[in-house]
Amino acid sequence: MKNLLNRLRGVERDVIDAPLAGDAPFYVPNANEIDIFRAAWSRRLPVMLKGPTGCGKTRFLEHMAHVLGRPLVTVACHEDLTSSDLVGRFLLQGEETVWQDGPLTRAAKEGAICYLDEIVEARTDTTVVIHPLTDHRRQLPLDKRASVLDAHEDFMLVISYNPGYQTVLKDLKPSTKQRFVGIHFDYPGELVEREIVARESGGLDADRVERLVAAGRRARVLKDHGLEEATSTRALAYAGELMQAGLAPRVACRAALVAPITDDPELIQALEEIIAAHFPEAEAPAAHG
Repeated sequence: MKNLLNRLRGVERDVIDAPLAGDAPFYVPNANEIDIFRAAWSRRLPVMLKGPTGCGKTRFLEHMAHVLGRPLVTVACHEDLTSSDLVGRFLLQGEETVWQDGPLTRAAKEGAICYLDEIVEARTDTTVVIHPLTDHRRQLPLDKRASVLDAHEDFMLVISYNPGYQTVLKDLKPSTKQRFVGIHFDYPGELVEREIVARESGGLDADRVERLVAAGRRARVLKDHGLEEATSTRALAYAGELMQAGLAPRVACRAALVAPITDDPELIQALEEIIAAHFPEAEAPAAHG
């Protein structure tokens, strides 16, 4: 029982994240994604955020939840995620059997935005449970309770999806995709990416930001030459933070841009050459920011 409770706690954040006070989480628009999301929100249409890992999908949603003043429930999907993990289940507490809502049920009851992150990782039989919430019914069947929950008028369902992971075995069914409004994300333009890295790294100087972003954009070319995952904006921000913490630029880049994404010797060498071209070996270690 303890393991089951721990598993439930691991499916979602411990509590529904209430709207934060103060400024919205930092986000720089790259196209018309904010306008599309606002329009979908006004009609409570379900939304699918499509794009590569680390391009800003989650930050965008956190930003929009704050702007719209709605609590956000985030579920990290994985291959062991069951429909009961999302909807809820009966648990024994002492000598009583008590129903415990899952994160999707809680969000639907309380009018939160429910975010199913990397939905393609979840089992197909699990994703089917969301279908009645994505059409005019806006209902969640609670089969184990022999009842149907009508979603709160402010409830909104959002999923994220990385098309780069499409395979025969791991992809969303067309019948699921077509239930959502799609917003496409990609890595931002160079000037916008510099702004993001400067901000997220905690004020890395403009010269190193420019060279770091240039190195990252050059490294993305390797995505079509054996690298499974492209260098993300998030990874560039991490490298910037490591530089701000006092690491030499090349050491920071190896830790954030190379080690996490490949163990292939040839790809490591190619990435090292790109980094060396933008941060020469003779460069002194960065001072603490």
